[in-house]
Amino acid sequence: MAGITPISWKKFEKVLMFVGCTLERQRGDHRIYGRSDLKRPIVIPKDSGLPVFVIRNSLRLLNLSPDEYLKILARV
Repeated sequence: MAGITPISWKKFEKVLMFVGCTLERQRGDHRIYGRSDLKRPIVIPKDSGLPVFVIRNSLRLLNLSPDEYLKILARV
């Protein structure tokens, strides 16, 4: 499997929705997602290419491994 690469925020939003997150609000060009079991919200900038460090930080908050993320990404 290939490693984590930058993707569009729209594609990452589909992953977040797949794992049960909902859009709580938007402030400027940042979208804020939440889920009942998360201690902190997930903040995603609306950039053309979402940087890998933002994806990795979000995966850490969601308690997802990179392999699980890549499997979900292939499904959405």
